[in-house]
Amino acid sequence: MSSAGKIGIIGSGLIGRSWAMLYAAKGYEIVIYDINLDLVNQSLEILNQQLHQFEKQGILRGSTNADQQFSLMRGTDVLSECTKNAKLVQECVPENLELKKKVFSKVDEVVGPNTILASSTSTFLPSQFSSHIVHRNQVIVAHPVNPPYFVPLVELVPAEWTDSLVVTTTRELMEEIGQSPVTLTKEVPGFALNRIQYAILNECWHLVSDGILSVQDVDRVMSEGLGMRYAFLGPLETAHLNAEGFSNYSQRYADSMFAVCQTFKPIPKLEGEQAEQIAKELERSIPIGHLPEKRLWRDNCLTKLAQLKKQIKSESN
Repeated sequence: MSSAGKIGIIGSGLIGRSWAMLYAAKGYEIVIYDINLDLVNQSLEILNQQLHQFEKQGILRGSTNADQQFSLMRGTDVLSECTKNAKLVQECVPENLELKKKVFSKVDEVVGPNTILASSTSTFLPSQFSSHIVHRNQVIVAHPVNPPYFVPLVELVPAEWTDSLVVTTTRELMEEIGQSPVTLTKEVPGFALNRIQYAILNECWHLVSDGILSVQDVDRVMSEGLGMRYAFLGPLETAHLNAEGFSNYSQRYADSMFAVCQTFKPIPKLEGEQAEQIAKELERSIPIGHLPEKRLWRDNCLTKLAQLKKQIKSESN
């Protein structure tokens, strides 16, 4: 089976495996690197099982079968084998800034001038771990949403020194493999997804702490209300549809929205007795020991939602 090019994956955990499957589905050769070859081999075994499971379930991405996609994957504990002639190298190590700095320093020693250096970080700005390296103009954050195989959003965040061609090429690659990229024009803490997510969590915290809603009812507001819309429409497009266009929406609701927002409380820190109480309520409905099966249920729901959205999109074209 011919390759569409080479992709290096640094880190053999869940996110690294997800990237490997996404790229293999489009015919890319995948080289997975980790410091321990046993970890790499374990990862390859899991990938082989997952690809065949997805094929059996009818949710395997791409036009080739599981065996063909797995044949594109190999592992190594030699970093230069991962980076040599790669179109893109995706870093997927744990969220530790010093570790990421160390990894990018080592990559800097063996990478060529034409390889994109992407990080899966959800926490750190690209300037924080790339300022010290020679190839810093090749660095960009490509932050996926877990689980990436079923949730297509990828946040692309350049540093001030990132080459513009790196940004456009990375976005094209994400679109090619079936993801849905958004490109931030500059660095901002939390990127976009977490900034929006944190705003929601903050208000949920206050509604519970003030005794206005229970934990279960707060979650229901999203799962049975806003989330139903947001699975297909963003908040701005939702507003556009909820009136005769966004201008009309603004004219109708700007004053009342502003008045409500004036009652918002200061930003909370999710800790202390309130955090413990919320945790207890959540654990009553989903005990810690049942989290793996609940995550599997979530992923199955996301799979079906992704299939539904794909079907709706094809019918509307």
